Amino acid sequence: MTKPITEDAITKLYCSKYPEEIAIADLGCSSGPSTFFLVSELLKVVDSLRQKIGQKSPEYQVFLNDLPGSDFNTIFRSLSIFQNKLRKQLGPGNGPCFFTGVPGSFYGRLFRKNSLHFVHSSYSLHWLSQVPQGLESNKRNIYMASTSPPDVLKAYYVQFQKDFSLFLKCRSEELVDGGRMVLTLIGRRSDDPSSKECCYVWELLAMALSDMLVEGLIEEEKLNSFNIPMYTPSPAEVKYEVVKEGSFNIDRLKVTEANLNAYQDETDLSDAFKDGGYNVAKCIRAVAEPLLASHFGEGILDAVFRRYREIISDRVSKETNVNVTVSLIKA
Repeated sequence: MTKPITEDAITKLYCSKYPEEIAIADLGCSSGPSTFFLVSELLKVVDSLRQKIGQKSPEYQVFLNDLPGSDFNTIFRSLSIFQNKLRKQLGPGNGPCFFTGVPGSFYGRLFRKNSLHFVHSSYSLHWLSQVPQGLESNKRNIYMASTSPPDVLKAYYVQFQKDFSLFLKCRSEELVDGGRMVLTLIGRRSDDPSSKECCYVWELLAMALSDMLVEGLIEEEKLNSFNIPMYTPSPAEVKYEVVKEGSFNIDRLKVTEANLNAYQDETDLSDAFKDGGYNVAKCIRAVAEPLLASHFGEGILDAVFRRYREIISDRVSKETNVNVTVSLIKA
């Protein structure tokens, strides 16, 4: 769904100046089969363009960024396989591609001034730099919820504004003039930050944890002090922050939806994968497990997600993520 926007951005970047070198940064690259996918797609687009006009291939510098705890060893162990595959796909004449791992938070400077041409981030920027301050009144909730008081919603929004504005400022210093940036983050269509479309799956996880509290399996203080450090902005909120920060012009702003149940449209599935609750619970567990384990301990994980699967099966087996994608040009 976001591929056409990314391809459009790299096409406009390359065709504006036909640079001899292109520096690309993927922020929140993760470590797994999808880590190199973005780079592969971008290089294919540029190589196709340069062949059509008879240009010599640029050299590429690719920066892969994630938090220091990410498994960079796995990334670089698989690098040679990816490079060999890429050479076969692009053929002779394609310029060299150099890779660098950059551990650190993107809520701060990561690169030299005016050193990047293209920045990409997918499914990362909805994560905040920290849990917002002042959530003491959000008892029995683990995120913004329909029962959260207004000061909790405001605290989350203020933290998002602070983080996203800082992100834009840092990237504006690192990108060359006319550089491009494509960002995709989980968001919402509604103006209400506690709306069902972005908060309901977390409300149901809070229900599972509350059940365990009633059964004496977790402590009340532990539950009341646990909050998810993310914010899912509306397109209007993203646009407002970009305009307010002032370093970028918006080229495109698009909202899409993706089903949380990855097997929703598949056929010939086993009984387990036909269970929408099972699939959505697995999806949320992949995201929330490290947060829950560090706060409550690993001992509760199987029990809480067993309860969560039972709760969610009756309610949101067809739940979707709303995605906000924005394509920016450094002014």
